[in-house]
Amino acid sequence: MAAGIFLNTWEGLESGLLRVLREESFYRQVPAQQIHAIGPLVHEDGDAEGLRSTDIECFAWLDRQPEESVVLVSLGSGGTLTTEQQVEMAWGLELSQQRFLWIVRKPTDASASAAFFNVGRDEENDPTKYLPQGFQEKTREVGMVVSSWAAQVAILSHPSIGAFLSHCGWNSSVESLAKGVPIIAWPLYAEQRTNAAMLVEDIGVAIRPSVEEGRKVVGRKEIERVVRAVVSGEEGKRMRRRAREIRDSSIESLNQGSGSSHASLAVVCEDWKTKSRGCEEELSADPAS
Repeated sequence: MAAGIFLNTWEGLESGLLRVLREESFYRQVPAQQIHAIGPLVHEDGDAEGLRSTDIECFAWLDRQPEESVVLVSLGSGGTLTTEQQVEMAWGLELSQQRFLWIVRKPTDASASAAFFNVGRDEENDPTKYLPQGFQEKTREVGMVVSSWAAQVAILSHPSIGAFLSHCGWNSSVESLAKGVPIIAWPLYAEQRTNAAMLVEDIGVAIRPSVEEGRKVVGRKEIERVVRAVVSGEEGKRMRRRAREIRDSSIESLNQGSGSSHASLAVVCEDWKTKSRGCEEELSADPAS
């Protein structure tokens, strides 16, 4: 019964997909609603007055780091790692010798989405209780660990961020692309694997670590490899250039008058206004209604 579908995407990101949905003969046989690409819609974090003390510490630390040298590690509102995988993640980051900001939460072997309804309310919010012994001491000069949550969009906007190890949820993917940050794809559940495949294979802004045969988790050496590749390697430079192209296209899409997303939403608004005027005229012509 819907009149249309809003998509948080834009022509410069998914022009091929949008063209197929609108023009391919197969889809034209389906009584589908009109599609409106109006993205990127990114919820910018509040001003400095609304930041928590841990956020202020994050930005103070980021301000001291070189440009595009830090990998942000964050697996979304509900993402969790198993105990074994979290150990490998920790030592992989340490082995990479790259700067990192890790938004970490207590591991669980129950489900990759176990924290989905508990974000910010972890019973155990002291990372020293569940990170490998000695990890924070060994990485004190290059890394920062924050429990549970941080102002992700504001962090992605910081000039010291050079990569984003992400679960590839769509909101996080759009946020990273809108800020021009390449991605280390770490999908956990739901549509995230599809998003990761698109980011790696179609758009070319991401790299995905592989699991060694016979293992259930990504090993520390593989984590070391991909972090180094994106932050300081030639592959990372290529992905960063591509991410900047996507960022520029996202800005263009929102330009008033010339942007594709702005124009798409303007069409909907004009349709609403036209229908509203029609309803008013009908009411004026027939007061009894």
